[in-house]
Amino acid sequence: MTGSIEALWISASRSLKAFDHPLMGYLAGQTKLAQWEYCQTQDEGGSVDTAIALLHDYLQHHDPVHLIGHGISGIIALLYSRRYPEQVKSLTLLSVAAQPAVTWQAHYYVQRQLLPCSQTQVLGQMMISLFGRKLPYSVKDIITALRADLENAPSLHSLFKVGRLPQGGVAMPLLVCGSKTDPIVDPAALADWEAWFKPEDRQWQCLDGYHFFHYFHPQLVGEQILEFWQFQSARKSLLQLNR
Repeated sequence: MTGSIEALWISASRSLKAFDHPLMGYLAGQTKLAQWEYCQTQDEGGSVDTAIALLHDYLQHHDPVHLIGHGISGIIALLYSRRYPEQVKSLTLLSVAAQPAVTWQAHYYVQRQLLPCSQTQVLGQMMISLFGRKLPYSVKDIITALRADLENAPSLHSLFKVGRLPQGGVAMPLLVCGSKTDPIVDPAALADWEAWFKPEDRQWQCLDGYHFFHYFHPQLVGEQILEFWQFQSARKSLLQLNR
């Protein structure tokens, strides 16, 4: 096994990964951070189970790492952590609800079912929910990226069915982060995590930033993550001394 990395960023939304880069850059300057990316081909459907299997093929050759992911990438990290806890030192989830299937795509498909609007119109509405009025890119570029995410990212949902996943916690220390202005994974959806928290688990909410709060506030979010990792390392050392 190799201990060449300390933390691993899960990336399963290729068209939206630019919104992860500021936080990844901040963390990479403070720790040995690697990125693992899941990309399906045009001929295969997106599969969370396939992503988990491929992630394990990669991680089983490494020492346990801190896992981190946003949205569907966080869901993959969560499900992997439940299946292979021995490979994960801690888990950090960004914009992941206690009911993990609550994603921006789930909201999109519900609106498509309820509203007599085109895909472009619904994506335009979703864009405001995800970013607020202060858009980081042009309207056209964001809608194109969201449409690509619907087509290419592993999804639990479709126009015919909005899926669900088992709720619960994980064996390793857990940090759940979100935004007070996120209408997708709102404060109530984050608060529901507390039913599954262990003493070492934490929840933190950014004051604004909507669903992609980590893009708008990378240093603030990064400081919370690094403090959590450092606390868990110190806690582990203390427990070993007391044995």
